[in-house]
Amino acid sequence: MFGFFWWDWTLLIVLPGFLLAMWAQMRVKSAYRTGASQLLRPVMTGANVARRILDSNGLSDVTIEMVQGELSDHYDPRARVLRLSSAVYHGNNVAAVGVAAHEAGHALQHKKRYAPLWLRMALVPVCNIGSRLAMPLFFIGLIFAYAAPLMGEWLMFLGIAAYSLAVVFQLVTLPVEFNASRRAMRCLSVSGTMNDEELRGSRRVLSAAAMTYVAALAVGLLSILRLLVIAGSHSRRR
Repeated sequence: MFGFFWWDWTLLIVLPGFLLAMWAQMRVKSAYRTGASQLLRPVMTGANVARRILDSNGLSDVTIEMVQGELSDHYDPRARVLRLSSAVYHGNNVAAVGVAAHEAGHALQHKKRYAPLWLRMALVPVCNIGSRLAMPLFFIGLIFAYAAPLMGEWLMFLGIAAYSLAVVFQLVTLPVEFNASRRAMRCLSVSGTMNDEELRGSRRVLSAAAMTYVAALAVGLLSILRLLVIAGSHSRRR
């Protein structure tokens, strides 16, 4: 992420994205705390519900593991493992069950060969390389812009192109996450796992979590715009 590494007026370009990201993080934490206080009857944990969703959809071969960390929950399509944080794994509340069902939704996407998920998987190695190269390329180009303007310009734009790969990954992530939440809510509703009020609580948690991905994309797009403005200003000087 290109953030507050040096001060100039172009920071104002990225500022709305950072404010949106801060708001999204506060919203998801608030929604999760509220959902965590809403206990379920009968007693069901996130792991129980995820296992039920997986088994009812022919995914009994997908294992569920508990991992450390807060909101570290994820589905690993390569290992075919659904990993849940301790609070979600053992949680008997609408937040934990909603998050667990969401991750199970990713496993359903994998089984159904949901195109955006497979595209995201294919982009991972390319985006990892691009993310590592983006910042060094841009900063080296910024330095060369004074001694060797043409080379500096090319390096800066190569850095921007590399960073754009990460933004493309964030863009592809949006439909993957929204679709997983829809699948989760459909499974919870059809199975009768939760009543209407509990379903609304889980939906609020997942909707708040989705906004963090929207905010990340906004930061990425605004960061690209900022870098283009900086690179463009050096090009005009040449």
